[in-house]
Amino acid sequence: MIPNSVTSQPKVTLRRQLHRWDLTAIGVNQVIGSGIFLLPSAVAAQIGGWSIPAFVLAGMASMLVALCFAEVGSRFASTGGPYLYTRAAFGRFIGFEVGWMQWVTRVTSWAGVANGIPLALGFYTPALNSGVPRIALITGLFVVLGAINVRGIKHSAWTVNVLTVGKLAPLAIFIVVGLFYVELERVTAFDSVSWPEASAAGLLLIFAFGGFEVVPVPAGEASDPRRQIPFAMVSTIVVISSVMLLAHVVAMGTVSDLTASMTPLADAAVTFMGAAGALLIGLGSVISMTGNNAGQALTASRMLFTLAENEELPPYMARIHQTFRTPATAIVVTTGISLALALSGSFVALATASAVTRLVIYTGVCAATLRLRHPRYEGIVQSPRFTTPMGFVVPLLAIIVSIALLVSASAEQLFGGIVALGIGAAVFFLNDSLRRSRQRSNLLIGKAPRRR
Repeated sequence: MIPNSVTSQPKVTLRRQLHRWDLTAIGVNQVIGSGIFLLPSAVAAQIGGWSIPAFVLAGMASMLVALCFAEVGSRFASTGGPYLYTRAAFGRFIGFEVGWMQWVTRVTSWAGVANGIPLALGFYTPALNSGVPRIALITGLFVVLGAINVRGIKHSAWTVNVLTVGKLAPLAIFIVVGLFYVELERVTAFDSVSWPEASAAGLLLIFAFGGFEVVPVPAGEASDPRRQIPFAMVSTIVVISSVMLLAHVVAMGTVSDLTASMTPLADAAVTFMGAAGALLIGLGSVISMTGNNAGQALTASRMLFTLAENEELPPYMARIHQTFRTPATAIVVTTGISLALALSGSFVALATASAVTRLVIYTGVCAATLRLRHPRYEGIVQSPRFTTPMGFVVPLLAIIVSIALLVSASAEQLFGGIVALGIGAAVFFLNDSLRRSRQRSNLLIGKAPRRR
């Protein structure tokens, strides 16, 4: 007998299969990409011996911001991270701009790091540096990572975990062996530094330490996000600060002219491990960049998904795969756009905004930390499972540091950031207009509007 009414199918949701070490691996993987292999010489060229204290200060500043992320992250259990926090605190438009800027940063970073892989492998196989082999390598990488992400969150997490261990192992060998060869006089020479040099080094370090803000983005796929996010945020900063500081100490203490080195970690490895050291760092950099790409595929697509899920982008981008329960459409769209940027080289212009973008995100989240503590938000957002120490001091210091670095950004970086924000505003208002049109159409045909 055919029933008179059709029972509606249960809503397909994302699977909650990530654990705290999966989230930590996502954070570490996003920060430690290609930059760590090039950063020592760039920072030393700006501030010389002061670069070691600068790395320590950058780690401390990052921890201030991470503690704010930990507090607000312990209030939410859905996918979105900074977008959700700033949306709840300051409204839809500010939240969208933060989410948009984070997505732009992720897709451009993915494209940029992906271009480094053929260059690294080209040292051993020069044909990969250009032409069809380069295009085939980059395209194959994007297709594989996109397919893994569509297949399931556990597959994505396993890939990220393996590649994170794979990138940390060569760096650990480099640090442990290299510390025995460090010449103290090279790491204790302090010359005078101007404010422009110091601010330039600060932005370099913010760029290098940036990426940990993706940890709470896939919270909707974590088994207990309100407890796991604070752990993962703090653990990520501890790991990356230790690795980046010690790697810099080894490079600075073993390379005679670090500021002139184009490949500082590889040059340092050669001095105390010979050709085997160069090979170790070379392969480590390829694994590191591949792992970074895997993390970008996971987190960038979730940013697009959460914007669409909250009706800030066309709703089809929030579709979840019936079998794999992943945001398949958002994964395919993000992978395709990032691949196009990687092959065309268009990411270079957008990448100038990345340092400014991160500072905008950090400032917004730290301000949201203070705002969401107000009694008016009780019942609107959940009570925090974790609270930053010293009351308002940590969020306020984090805001001051972020704004100070934002003010010291170059004109080019500020212009890139303003352009990215302007494009985001245009997308927001265009989608708002289309959304109202859809709602009017739904009312005409008798459909109830979606409630949020």
